[in-house]
Amino acid sequence: MRERGTRMMKALVYEVYGLPDVLRIAEVEIPIPKSNEVLVMVHAASVNSWDWDLLRGKPYITRIGGLRKPRFRTLGADIAGHVAAVGESVTRFKVGDEVFGDISGSGWGGFAELVSVREDTLTPKPEGLSFEEAAAIPQAAVLALQGLRDKGKLRQGHRLLINGSGGGVGTFAIQYAKLLGAEVTGVDSAEKLDVMRAVGADHVLDYAKVDFARNGLQYDVILDVVGNRSIHAVKRAVQAGGTYVMVGGTIPRLLQALLLSPFIHLFEKKKMSILVHKPNHDDQLVWKSLVEEARLKPIIDRRYALDDAAQAIRLLGEGKVKGKVVVYMEPAMT
Repeated sequence: MRERGTRMMKALVYEVYGLPDVLRIAEVEIPIPKSNEVLVMVHAASVNSWDWDLLRGKPYITRIGGLRKPRFRTLGADIAGHVAAVGESVTRFKVGDEVFGDISGSGWGGFAELVSVREDTLTPKPEGLSFEEAAAIPQAAVLALQGLRDKGKLRQGHRLLINGSGGGVGTFAIQYAKLLGAEVTGVDSAEKLDVMRAVGADHVLDYAKVDFARNGLQYDVILDVVGNRSIHAVKRAVQAGGTYVMVGGTIPRLLQALLLSPFIHLFEKKKMSILVHKPNHDDQLVWKSLVEEARLKPIIDRRYALDDAAQAIRLLGEGKVKGKVVVYMEPAMT
């Protein structure tokens, strides 16, 4: 924040769709919380693939509400910080409380020194975790949980393959699957194999050397974070009675899954499903408990100051992040 009387703060903003070059640091007005909102002084925010998609405006479905120019001037959904002010009807939090959450349903704006969000998007920060670690959790961890628990129905003894397991969703998914007693195979680039092993993967595959859809092995559950293969290809790796869960992917791949999944289920007894991300306070509480009990931990690859946040987003867009990349706010860290 600037001096107390200025009501201005630093934020990472953009006015046109494009690559990270269109991002810039600007002085913007500090938001005033509405009746049901909490003003959070952001200590850290993590980068997600959704930030990359919204920045570029691709796929075009991300332009809903902002066809020609971005709907949200500031990106950033996963935040951790402390409460700076509360609206008059807020009951769950008070000034000074440490919080974290996924604010994608409350207007985004996490790559800033302060952001005003609905109180129901926030959860008390896990005890014993830094703000950076807490900011790495919400979106990626909840996607992993909803993909494996809700869609995949993963159980002890299941054989699980995670395509794209070296990133945020994947590293959380590996750890959660091992807690359940599953046998986990991770697929990603060669430089991410070590981090996949470190978080518990039983087997790791370099996608440049091994095609999991053609090596003859089958799995009870496939969690596909990348969505870069056709349904015809990946269904070969799903055993009869098994489940394929697509978390990410291009619009053509998503449409293909929607159109073909009923027929594949009918004739081959394989369930092909798509996970639609739903920010969920109760699921954040699940992860809060797990990390407080030290049963798993967020994996942070690199940290960037807010002034260098464009580089953090570029790194994720290039597919080079192992686990999560986090942006920290220098004034809030003092």
